[in-house]
Amino acid sequence: MSTSNPSRGRVLVCDDSMLMRKLVIDSLSEDGWELAAEAQNGKEALEKYQELQPDVVTMDIVMPEHDGIFGLEQIINYDPDAKIVMVSALNQTSLVAESVRKGAQDFMVKPFLPEQLQETMRRLVDANLQT
Repeated sequence: MSTSNPSRGRVLVCDDSMLMRKLVIDSLSEDGWELAAEAQNGKEALEKYQELQPDVVTMDIVMPEHDGIFGLEQIINYDPDAKIVMVSALNQTSLVAESVRKGAQDFMVKPFLPEQLQETMRRLVDANLQT
């Protein structure tokens, strides 16, 4: 991750696709985020969240074993103030709506440009600084 900029915060990236995790990590690294950890499913995301207490989580929705909705619910139950951005494919709009109802702060639709992810993360951090 980037060491030239002061860190915007620590992020946990959860996606079953190693390629998608790398794309998210590279995009956020360019914007000054520090990688706290990676997870491949919702259960692993909860474990990493409890262990490392990252500032923000990016969470894919559709994953094998324990999906992103499971991970979201478990993390919000553990920490109601958790900042979670859900990531979904275009045809998963009902799951996005469900995740927002269950406590997600924001969402991204795949495929997305690095700048879109960076802007979403900045907006989330800025909104929380104002509260």
